[in-house]
Amino acid sequence: MTESHKDAARDEVYALNDHDTPEAEWDTEDVFDAPAPLYRNRWAESRHDGEQFDLEERASLRRVAGLSTELEDVTEVEYRQLRLERVVLVGVWTDGTAADAELSLRELAALAETAGSEVLEGVVQRREKPDPATYIGSGKAAELRDIVVATGADTVICDGELSPGQLIHLEDVVKVKVIDRTALILDIFAQHAKSREGKAQVALAQMQYMLPRLRGWGQSLSRQMGGGRGGLATRGPGETKIETDRRRIRERMAKLRREIGAMSKGRETKRAERRRGSVPSVVLAGYTNAGKSSLLNRLTGAGVLVENALFATLDPTVRRTETATGRSYTLSDTVGFVRHLPHQLVEAFRSTLEEVGESDLVLHVVDASDEDPEGQISAVRAVFADMGAGDVKELMVFNKADLADPEILARLLRHEPHGIVVSARTGEGIEDLLVAIERDLPRPGVELEALVPYDRGDLVARIHAEGEMLKEEHTDHGTLVRALIHQDLAHQLEPFRTVGAV
Repeated sequence: MTESHKDAARDEVYALNDHDTPEAEWDTEDVFDAPAPLYRNRWAESRHDGEQFDLEERASLRRVAGLSTELEDVTEVEYRQLRLERVVLVGVWTDGTAADAELSLRELAALAETAGSEVLEGVVQRREKPDPATYIGSGKAAELRDIVVATGADTVICDGELSPGQLIHLEDVVKVKVIDRTALILDIFAQHAKSREGKAQVALAQMQYMLPRLRGWGQSLSRQMGGGRGGLATRGPGETKIETDRRRIRERMAKLRREIGAMSKGRETKRAERRRGSVPSVVLAGYTNAGKSSLLNRLTGAGVLVENALFATLDPTVRRTETATGRSYTLSDTVGFVRHLPHQLVEAFRSTLEEVGESDLVLHVVDASDEDPEGQISAVRAVFADMGAGDVKELMVFNKADLADPEILARLLRHEPHGIVVSARTGEGIEDLLVAIERDLPRPGVELEALVPYDRGDLVARIHAEGEMLKEEHTDHGTLVRALIHQDLAHQLEPFRTVGAV
């Protein structure tokens, strides 16, 4: 860049800063002489039209404003009695808009805060694809190192899943610990898992992630094979320490899979009992922090932990409840989903997530107050497809109506006209939701009329609990009923049948 071009550009910057807000200030120190400048978002957005970017814009790291969670009140630090990890976030923007890239990084910041970190800075780089060596390229990795030094960070979190090679090379450049989105989510799950099965599932997922990322010191930690007198099969490096670690991890993973399989049999037994009793199953599923646990408490009084945090509850909860007409059904809470949910977690939690595929109705809970509710819906449905639950009947539930923008609610209802708008906190729309659940529950397939003796009142009670009573009349010889029931109950009522099945 010539000096005349620099002067003209400086004049343009000063003019922009005179009319723009403080958030749009440049990091102007040596900005024109630097080979790849760092600058704020609004100037970057003013320099492109659609997807056409200037060369410097394409090569830059874009700072994402408003991510810092650094504590300013020393009394709060003293109250916590701990030193939070200080992190810098970095993402690679490969497609979509700048707003999409920043939204993904803000979600990463929320995950980092949930894990107990203090977010200092967040930057995004525009690239066609992540660099295969250092994720953001060697030049930008050096700039990231400068940001780490300037902020005093001790950890870098990347908004994506890094290969083992990328992880090693980036750590070598920035000289601090580097983790990726997958490792962060696994860490949150490890903190929040409470049940024995949940802890085993998280441990399995962590080992699956850890296995290809082990780092060793090669032959210096090797040991010889064979007996102590030497001879055949004793020459060479033998089995290295890292190979021993990998073998032990594989053995531990096999043991965890057996334990999870044994524990899942109990849940399968309970599902089989519900099917035998013809009790419909309703499952709450959706994005993390959408309000599933709050809704479960509102509908059943389950008393499940409710917290404004990502993945606050991981262990599934099942409660039995009934419709306004007295028909019983079970309502289950499941683990929340998130964009780019690690495949290790989907695999490890498969036995838990099978509740979705085995259910009769899925209440897909969406946070209507979120910046991108449509993105949440797409992410959750992608997980449904991975689990083979795409054919289960789905009822959209737009939660947090008390916080949502009415225009966004109207837009969501245009795309999902049968959706229900509710607020688990205030109770708004709950009655409409209960009506919709009763409407969408599977109806029994056998219509039967029978005269049930008074000494078999248990059968009448089962009709109320498991079927749909259409007519009930008390006569001199017993209770005359006409109802929709399941085949199993129809067999037991066969001796008292007065009219054939319709």
